[in-house]
Amino acid sequence: MEHLEQRKKVMIMIAIMSAMLFAALNQTIVGTALPRIISEIGGIDYYSWVFTIFMLTSSVTAILVGKLSDMYGRKPFILLGIGVFMVGSFLNGLSSSIFQLIIFRGIQGFGAGMIMSTAFTAVGDLFSPRERGKWQGLMSSVFGLASVFGPTLGGWIVDNADWHWVFWVFLPVGFIAFGMIYKMFPSQTPNKGLKVDYLGSIMLTLTIIPLLLAFTWGGNEYEWVSLPIIGLLSATIISFVLFIITETKASNPVLPLHLFKNKVFTLSNIIGFILGAGMFGAIMYMPFFIQGVMGTSATKSGLVMMPMTLSMVIASTVGGQMITKTGKYKFLALIGLLVMSIGMILLSFMDSNTTNSTALVNIIIVGTGLGLSFPVFTLTVQNAVQHKFLGVSTAATQLFRQIGGTIGVAIMGTVMNTSMSSRMTEKMAEVKDLPLHMTPETSEVFKQLQDPQNIMNSEKLKELQSTLPPEYQGVYSSILDGVRESLSFALTNVFFIGAIILLLGLVLTFFMNEIPLRMSNKDIADEEKDSSLKEASNH
Repeated sequence: MEHLEQRKKVMIMIAIMSAMLFAALNQTIVGTALPRIISEIGGIDYYSWVFTIFMLTSSVTAILVGKLSDMYGRKPFILLGIGVFMVGSFLNGLSSSIFQLIIFRGIQGFGAGMIMSTAFTAVGDLFSPRERGKWQGLMSSVFGLASVFGPTLGGWIVDNADWHWVFWVFLPVGFIAFGMIYKMFPSQTPNKGLKVDYLGSIMLTLTIIPLLLAFTWGGNEYEWVSLPIIGLLSATIISFVLFIITETKASNPVLPLHLFKNKVFTLSNIIGFILGAGMFGAIMYMPFFIQGVMGTSATKSGLVMMPMTLSMVIASTVGGQMITKTGKYKFLALIGLLVMSIGMILLSFMDSNTTNSTALVNIIIVGTGLGLSFPVFTLTVQNAVQHKFLGVSTAATQLFRQIGGTIGVAIMGTVMNTSMSSRMTEKMAEVKDLPLHMTPETSEVFKQLQDPQNIMNSEKLKELQSTLPPEYQGVYSSILDGVRESLSFALTNVFFIGAIILLLGLVLTFFMNEIPLRMSNKDIADEEKDSSLKEASNH
């Protein structure tokens, strides 16, 4: 499709980015609105499944559709993805129970997986590797914009309108994107000679789902050494072995194993895995620090986090332009990972005395590093593989980032809980004037005060303090200070672990070969053949 005129390519990209923005906004808008939704439809015990089911269905769909789009073209799958996502969004707005919401979020996930997989691959169809940098940067910035506006809009809708509109407000964007892609996106001739690897697809699915569930539930829903987690990890290992056996015998494997013999492909995905762990670690745990340790309100916390996202958007866009202009990308990846590592190290030095302005500078540094490095490793993979593997290789990079993020958050969550528990034991032993005999009500207040979730809610803290007799107010302040100091200690450990993980990615990047970005979507062998024919015709 790279032969299309530039104007048409730009219009197609606008349509693709509209579809991505539609999907991304629907993901980010739910977080702030979900507490209100749960308060109306009930089901707080199944709260986490609203997010978990979306992650599972989108991750599995992305990797499977990546291969199918190589066989049948991108257009059918991006259209199907938008359609499925819109149906899921509409049904979510009609949910009357938590179970309906979970099922419909799963449908949304199927659509999102198709959209994300085909959207990034379509850039590779439309533009040569040398041109892709700026477009990959712009597409990465779409997620940044969604994470800025989605939560704010979600909060506004549930405060001023019916929560159902959280899922319906962006449906017109979906219709517009569907129409534009249907009209302008060229159809490709299906490769009918290839068989679909059904058995490999099943084995891959059975590997991914228990792996993601194990690291989502481990340390939260269940202990790491509990039977459910051990069972899920065992199922992952067994399915993975069967998947390897299946793929070695498949005529058209869903994830060709020979791609991992390509050093650039393998290293890029390992670094992408690491980047996902570092990125989600910063995004997930920074609000804990701002609200729980520094005592900043949720609203102001959002304002402090916003510059991180905006710096990521700017850096991603500028970095993409630099890649297209210079044809160089390894230096940018190294700078991005170094800057992000420095930002995480600075985060690890923060404490309860840290000001909002210091936190702001630190997370802007993290966002800048993330923006510079994030788009690079999709480009390196696309540039290193044959064009016929473009879809499956692009989807693989997304899967590795998703798994990296899930495992990274799980590891950092375990570090945080362990560190906080040990520190809290020390701090509670230091609290003076703690009454030996308390009423059950007072004992429950002090117990709730030691919950990190409660110290991030200023209204909840005021409510707890108001229920205590005057003689316990000094103890209340001592315990609150101890909890905040313990949370600060735990989170700085989390950020330090994140920095180490990112520095490992930085070291690995040094070993990645920088292959010159091709000026055409033709594979290297085809380019050499064309060059030889051209020289022969000149003679």
